[in-house]
Amino acid sequence: MASDSPESLMTLCTDYCLRNLEGTLCYLLDNETLRLHPDIFLPSEICDKLVNEYVELVKTDSIFEPHESFFTLFSDPRSTRLARIHLREHIVQDQDLEAIRKQDLIELYLTNCEKLTAKSLQTLVSFSHTLISLSLFGCCNIFYEEENPGGCEDDCLVNPTRQVLVKDFTFEGFSRLRILNLGRLIEGVNVETLLRPLASLAALDLSGIQLNDVGFLTQWKDSLVSLVLYNMDLSEEHIQVIAQLRKLRHLDISRDHLSSYYKFKLTRRVLNLFVENLVNLTSLDISGHTMLENCTIPSMEENMGQTSIEPAKSSIAPFRGLKRPLQFLGLFETSLCRLTHIPAYKAIPEKVPVAHKSVALKLHVASLQLVITALKCHKDDKNIQVTGSAALFYLTNSEYRMEQSVKLRRQVIQVVLNGMESYQEVTVQRNCCLTLCNFSIPEELEFQYRRVNELLLSILNQSRQDESIQRIAVHLCNALVCQVDNDHKEAVGKMGFVMTMLKLIQKKLADKTCDQVMEFSWSALWNITDETPDNCEMFLNYSGMKLFLECLKEFPEKQELHRNMLGLLGNVAEVKELRPQLMTSQFISVFSNLLESKADGIEVSYNACGVLSHIMFDGPEAWGICEPHREEVVKRMWAAIQSWDINSRRNINYRSFEPILRLLPQGISPVSQHWATWALYNLVSVYPDKYCPLLIKEGGIPLLKDMIKMASARQETKEMARKVIEHCSNFKEENMDTSR
Repeated sequence: MASDSPESLMTLCTDYCLRNLEGTLCYLLDNETLRLHPDIFLPSEICDKLVNEYVELVKTDSIFEPHESFFTLFSDPRSTRLARIHLREHIVQDQDLEAIRKQDLIELYLTNCEKLTAKSLQTLVSFSHTLISLSLFGCCNIFYEEENPGGCEDDCLVNPTRQVLVKDFTFEGFSRLRILNLGRLIEGVNVETLLRPLASLAALDLSGIQLNDVGFLTQWKDSLVSLVLYNMDLSEEHIQVIAQLRKLRHLDISRDHLSSYYKFKLTRRVLNLFVENLVNLTSLDISGHTMLENCTIPSMEENMGQTSIEPAKSSIAPFRGLKRPLQFLGLFETSLCRLTHIPAYKAIPEKVPVAHKSVALKLHVASLQLVITALKCHKDDKNIQVTGSAALFYLTNSEYRMEQSVKLRRQVIQVVLNGMESYQEVTVQRNCCLTLCNFSIPEELEFQYRRVNELLLSILNQSRQDESIQRIAVHLCNALVCQVDNDHKEAVGKMGFVMTMLKLIQKKLADKTCDQVMEFSWSALWNITDETPDNCEMFLNYSGMKLFLECLKEFPEKQELHRNMLGLLGNVAEVKELRPQLMTSQFISVFSNLLESKADGIEVSYNACGVLSHIMFDGPEAWGICEPHREEVVKRMWAAIQSWDINSRRNINYRSFEPILRLLPQGISPVSQHWATWALYNLVSVYPDKYCPLLIKEGGIPLLKDMIKMASARQETKEMARKVIEHCSNFKEENMDTSR
């Protein structure tokens, strides 16, 4: 199984502090600028974590609010120490680097920081005496400075600045720098001049830079152990220079598979040259290259024997000269990628026996992690979001679903919600909603409960909706408010949940359509009003009863719809303060007529009787209507209850018996007492494992015993109560968990 260990205390504390800076490490100066409390000193281990996690949260968590003055918290090394930080994209600007210029940084990774300008080059000089590792990958504007043009004031308004390339910056003074990444450096910068002052580079990345002459690399032939020339169009001169770098252990000359762009072709001679001269090589990536000639052994020899990584048996002839297998060999998108005998412990693409379940599981988890990383890193790339969200659906719905760790599945949920927030595009929204359906709801979504509800309600409140997304979103909303505590339901109700569902119902009524959206909407209202008076009141205030009557009239044969509506009204009837609003001739007549309904087994009749039982519980004086007569309705209720099969299997789920139990200790309405007793008898008879413990836990047995002693209770009600007590007595105590 994938690792399911909890996050470290360090990670949890860092996340909490960053989300609550004012309540933990900082205070607000002048209501706008963050300042560190004066009695705080943080070592580099904590400061590095704070900065790196802050960048991650800004990038991947759309509800996290960035702070303009965040980096100023680390301006004074006497209270905060930084050593190794990774910054990326628009999150970091010139003033942010300037704020930390007094720090003795050892490692600074700047990735795709397009807002950095030549001002930051001068800030880098502040770190020159300590910096060992530096990355400027994709910082396309860092060698540009802004220059005010001459001319009139009007011209300045039209063109206030222009960019000028800085050509005089070098790494002079960076005496400790050993690792440097200049990937995607802009044209016009003289790389040789820039790098010449560096005495002993160990690792250099020049990805995406086109250089005709790389002879300057030989100045580090005694120190360079890693060289990356990804997407550089090579030539014979390049190969000859590389062959002189005899200390190399890692060489990457891979490229995108764009044969029309690249002129250079790999040959057997080039591979031989690498094998003969780069004797320390442990990692080689030649992915994407076109082979000019055949470098493989004869097919007959290729097919002989078991798969081997031994160089002497290599399917690639030049690699038979290796003294030992490579640790890594990249062959992706080459003619060599499907060979049998690859002289490397790890190769891309990798031939693995996926039929073995443990291997397949590892690949599955790795795939899921890669998709998560891609979606986080490319949040603004629509194509990646579309394909990645689809991949998540299939990966979380696979046979390995139960093997995925809680941590991994939570990461999936986070990136899915990020996608839903960032894209209104139909395909992304549908993929994300479908992926959420692969989780146990509400349990697995509870850690993001408010956020996911807000997103789904936002989807459902859009003026133009895709039918399939609407159906999935309503289903998710319904599942999210089922089996959660009342605090959650009240919070969701305040988000506009009740109003949103009623609007959907109104729209379907106008279209004269009773589909899954209609039924799910009523079911969701049934769930969200369960033991939640505020939500019940919202239902009444937003003309819910009017919609109930209209649906009943428009769709008289829709049994599941009737069950959901009556279940909801049962929740409303449980609220004493709201029952007077149900006391109209029209409503009481409808409830009375539904007592005789055979729809969905006994469910509609049962729920209608439940509504009337709570109304009857208020006594004759609360019966403020002339028609129908109270006695007539009571008679119909008795007849309905007596017609039900006590062994009926139910389409209902009680979390608590409290609303039923309150109908027992009273003599005002014997029929309400009887309905409540019948409900308990049916549930403990058909589902004893679930409902016997619940009834005992909530104190139902003493209430039933007291009722049996009441003179006002009907004899048949007392007999039924005795059977309920007997069922619970016979239920083995060792099988019972009353702690839930």
